[in-house]
Amino acid sequence: MIPEPEGNVRLAEALPLVQRPACVTTSTNLRRGSAAALRGTRPPFRITREILCKNAEGSYRPLSENGWKMLQLTMRMIFFAFLVTLVACNAPPVPLDDIVIEKTFTPERCDRAVKSGDFVRYHYNGMFPDGKKFDSSYDRGTTYNVFVGRKQLIAGMDKALVGMCVNERRLVKIPPQLAYGKDGYGDIIPPESILHFDVLLLDVWNADDKAQIQTYHKPEKCGRIVQVSDYVRYHYNGTLLDGTLFDSSHTRMRTYDTYVGIGWLIAGMDQGLLGMCVGERRIITMPPSLGYGEHGDGSDIPPQASLVFDVVLLDLHNPKDEIAVEVQSLPDSCTRKSVEGDFMRYHYNGTLLDGTFFDSSYSRNRTYDTYIGKGYVIAGMDQGLLGVCVRERRRITIPPHLAYGEEGTGTKIPGSAVLVFDVHIIDFHNPSDKVEITSVKPEKCSYTTKRGDFIKYHYNATLMDGTYIDSSHSYGKTYDVVLGAGQVIPGMEQGLLEMCVGEKRTLVVPPHLGYGERGVDGEVPGSAVLVFDIELVNVEEGLPDGYMFVWNDDVSPDLFSEMDRNKDLEVDTTEFSDYILRQVNDGKGRLAPGFDPHRIIENMYSNQDRNKDGRITADEFKLKADEASTHDEL
Repeated sequence: MIPEPEGNVRLAEALPLVQRPACVTTSTNLRRGSAAALRGTRPPFRITREILCKNAEGSYRPLSENGWKMLQLTMRMIFFAFLVTLVACNAPPVPLDDIVIEKTFTPERCDRAVKSGDFVRYHYNGMFPDGKKFDSSYDRGTTYNVFVGRKQLIAGMDKALVGMCVNERRLVKIPPQLAYGKDGYGDIIPPESILHFDVLLLDVWNADDKAQIQTYHKPEKCGRIVQVSDYVRYHYNGTLLDGTLFDSSHTRMRTYDTYVGIGWLIAGMDQGLLGMCVGERRIITMPPSLGYGEHGDGSDIPPQASLVFDVVLLDLHNPKDEIAVEVQSLPDSCTRKSVEGDFMRYHYNGTLLDGTFFDSSYSRNRTYDTYIGKGYVIAGMDQGLLGVCVRERRRITIPPHLAYGEEGTGTKIPGSAVLVFDVHIIDFHNPSDKVEITSVKPEKCSYTTKRGDFIKYHYNATLMDGTYIDSSHSYGKTYDVVLGAGQVIPGMEQGLLEMCVGEKRTLVVPPHLGYGERGVDGEVPGSAVLVFDIELVNVEEGLPDGYMFVWNDDVSPDLFSEMDRNKDLEVDTTEFSDYILRQVNDGKGRLAPGFDPHRIIENMYSNQDRNKDGRITADEFKLKADEASTHDEL
């Protein structure tokens, strides 16, 4: 009777073919029929177990005889391998002939490996093979500092440290003959002890080392390099050789400012800064002999520590420096250069030597206006603005002793900062300047303008730098004024005198003869020099100075009676106005040109009405020639 497979077979055959296990076990209960079973001395059932394995079709069948033999052989081999492993794990340690090194951490970069004769700083934990610790530099809170290869260490450690890189970690196993041998070390290390050291290398240098310089950024232009006695401003990050940060100027948000080469710095930094350009970045690595030596510096820099400084140079000057001027562009013509005492309008951008912006007149949308050479600006700018032309552009580099000195100013200009100004000269003048007139006269000129003349002219107005202000052509008509009547700025008044019709002039008008310090809001800046291109179109001759009306013919001896048309012995405003206008229309008299005739007549009447009662009597009425004082009257 073949028992029916139970449990495991059913579960296995229920799985997809590829997921069925290779073999399963089965159990079958067979009822016993012996007398012993009936008497209860044996169990009424016996349990049989079989191993069924999957055939090619995926069905489970009992193992063949050969299958049983292969299975038994496999199980014996597994058991033998287990026994061998168990014996090996409990075997006594094999004595070491030499050190064994296991590198537990290797840094990606290794600029230098330990050689015999190097000085190293490292941390370690010392343990026995069972893991019991017998010594640790960490517990003492300081690295172990020693020369390698000079028998200052046990022989095994001397060998183990050779070839290590900074930040490398090694697990070193040292046999007794390369450690403390048969004598051990006091009560700490028993005789014939194998020692394990977990070592982390933090520093390596040699007595022959010099400062090492690695430049990793250099500006395209380098007009000047650091020399002995120069004063520099720089930022830095200071680390130990393993990368531990001990100081940074960036965290203090201010540069380190010092003289170079005169002993104000540690020797390695003095050497490392020489030859740098502004904007250059360097890594300066120095041995302790060029750093803080055997004693270190406080708690941050341990004794005998190599130092690494990542430096960017921001500023450079020498106390003997003067300003440096670089002319960037000149106008096509320059008829005049600035001198001490001139008043100047200019635009500028101000930066530090490394390009850091601190101020600009452009951002305020107005020029900077000042006298030059009089101490109204920093000394370097006073010097740099002398000898310039209008429209010239120049770069002025000013050392701090000619700028804001050791204290700087505000939050934007640090102490001892070199300043760079890119300047554009808009205009300048001198308080003693007069109107400059350049003229092109016509071939024929029969009459020239004078005060009182009524003239018509065209003009174009600009600033000295060519900035457009205004033009009569844009209005499609001439500009009409009476000369001497205060209808134009004083400089234009002067420039229009003694002109011929058809003459063209260019007038350069200083601000004290133009619109002064205040200018014209939105049109003419304060203290601006003006340039006018003018052309005289027409002239109507004016009256003599002080006259509003003149007779073309002889004056009537009975003038008052002619005015008094109603014969009431008084002349009212209507009678007076009608009479004057009739004389003008008949060509017998002439009013001052360029003014409202009715306003002129009103003024004339007011001058004749001495008692201001609105009537002119014969006693009040007088001609201009009869007046003792000047009046705008007949």
